[in-house]
Amino acid sequence: MQLIVSDKTQQASFVPPDRLLLGPGPAMVHERVYAAMSRPIIGHLDPAFLDLMDRLQGNLRRTFGTENAMTLPVSGTGSAGMQACFANLLEVGDEVVVGVNGVFGTRMAEVAERLGARVRRVEAEWGEVIPAEALAEALAACDSPRLLAVVHAETSTGAWQPVQGLAQLAHDSGALLMVDAVTSLAGCPLEVDAWDIDACYSGTQKCLGCPPGLSPLTMSERAMQRVADRKSAVSSWYLDLGLIAGYFGSARVYHHTAPISMLYALDEALLLVHEEGLHARWDRHRSNHEALWAGLATLGLEPAASEGHRLWMLNSVLVPDGVDEAGLRRSLLEDHGIEIGPGLGPLAGRVWRIGLMGESSRAANVLRLLGALAQLLGGDAAKARRAAEQSGLQG
Repeated sequence: MQLIVSDKTQQASFVPPDRLLLGPGPAMVHERVYAAMSRPIIGHLDPAFLDLMDRLQGNLRRTFGTENAMTLPVSGTGSAGMQACFANLLEVGDEVVVGVNGVFGTRMAEVAERLGARVRRVEAEWGEVIPAEALAEALAACDSPRLLAVVHAETSTGAWQPVQGLAQLAHDSGALLMVDAVTSLAGCPLEVDAWDIDACYSGTQKCLGCPPGLSPLTMSERAMQRVADRKSAVSSWYLDLGLIAGYFGSARVYHHTAPISMLYALDEALLLVHEEGLHARWDRHRSNHEALWAGLATLGLEPAASEGHRLWMLNSVLVPDGVDEAGLRRSLLEDHGIEIGPGLGPLAGRVWRIGLMGESSRAANVLRLLGALAQLLGGDAAKARRAAEQSGLQG
């Protein structure tokens, strides 16, 4: 049988434009990770693939700074990790304290509310961090709090929430501590065991230098005991960690078909993380953040996040008076091939979000962006470059 295809139905394969991704995600991807994704598919129950999964889980533990047995990549983006944590740890009527100072704290509260939890929001101005005292007061005001949830790196604002010490507040009140580390994992210090975090999730498309599609997640024994003690079934069958554990544990019970090529990619990305070394990788993100701001300052640009709490990975920049926020981003993309992000919520039209995450956090990328911004804003590109170089670019 011959298949005849009409000329009208023929379409060319999609070829994406060449972009430098310096927005809030996804970030750039190393060529080794792309190459890993092109390797032949094998079955997700193949012994060779199961060996790979063991290695991947071990490297995720190293990256999170944990010995937790329940450490795995959830099939889905970072929001799937968020949903998995809430769905497994909460039951209808549970009291939850959620720190809200941006889009993702807001999303945490909404997810918990949809699961039937009673949510007490502790709010701070966008760009600010939430005082530990305010979280402690909210926990004390609850009858029986079950969970304290905060965003470590608020991608919508560039604010870096202090996490150390929050576990003690949570545990003293009988609650567990849950942390959103979507933008922070592998980009700045995160120590799940040392900080006694009970549940933590991330995403692959930020500082891990991998395409989007997986959400690394880890849960403490204390958290998994909470799951085991539930009075009701987890609301999501797909994200039920009790079921998923059957595949990632010794039994290797089928749950769902794993996204094999994405897991190849994550494995390779983690190899790159640990070849560089976590502390060296954190230092690279810090140095390039400082260099970027040294250059931006020469152009008259100022940060939106509060002093002392600015992320290395996501730089929120105030738009100067009289500058067309969207127009500049469009010119960056169309004329220079550089993507940066707009503000969200109350910061829409007021800030640009510049991501220096994973493979995007490179000296050449910082200098290219500064040169383009200098041209578009009428600044001195050479001066911006010198300031960045003197500040200590890396990688």
